[in-house]
Amino acid sequence: MINSKITGIFRNIDESKIVKTAEILINNNINTFEVSYNSYDAVKQIKLLKKHYPDARIGAGTILNTEDLKKITSETDPDFIFTPSVNEEVLDYSQKNNINLIPGVFSPSEVALCLNYGFNLLKLFPAGNLPETYVKNLKGPFNKAEFIAVGGVTRDNILSFFKMGYLGVGMGSSLIKTDFLKNNDWESLDKHIKDILKIINEFL
Repeated sequence: MINSKITGIFRNIDESKIVKTAEILINNNINTFEVSYNSYDAVKQIKLLKKHYPDARIGAGTILNTEDLKKITSETDPDFIFTPSVNEEVLDYSQKNNINLIPGVFSPSEVALCLNYGFNLLKLFPAGNLPETYVKNLKGPFNKAEFIAVGGVTRDNILSFFKMGYLGVGMGSSLIKTDFLKNNDWESLDKHIKDILKIINEFL
């Protein structure tokens, strides 16, 4: 379901720059993208990315309820869905309609509920300030669960998440730097991404 260790999170990126941004990520072997549903023109941006990069994994995030889920899946056919929290109606609808859902969890009870619906790949959110042993402790009773860390992942701390046992991470503005986009500084964006990948590739 997830093709790269890092999922690039697109939130309120200007439409004129989204394709170039994706190109730089793909050239660095980051080919999994989430477009946040609360971004402007999220539907249009997902369609645009899928048109230009049909081999990438392009999903929708920040899906809060079944109304949003039905709309985004019918209009864009995303490869996966990220949620920031657990909504049992969303779990039920996704299970019944074979939607590749990656629910956002935080507590053991939320992990258990998602596993009961058959969702084993989970987004731990917000992950940035959790104790280092948190995922290890969750995997004790929930050994079938795998976790993606989202919220608070930066260049400075990214390596620690993989050392803690996360399967991957999601990164927004800490990966896709707003200043670089604003100034069309594609060279600096490319270097920044390469620097992040160098950090984790030495460990993985």
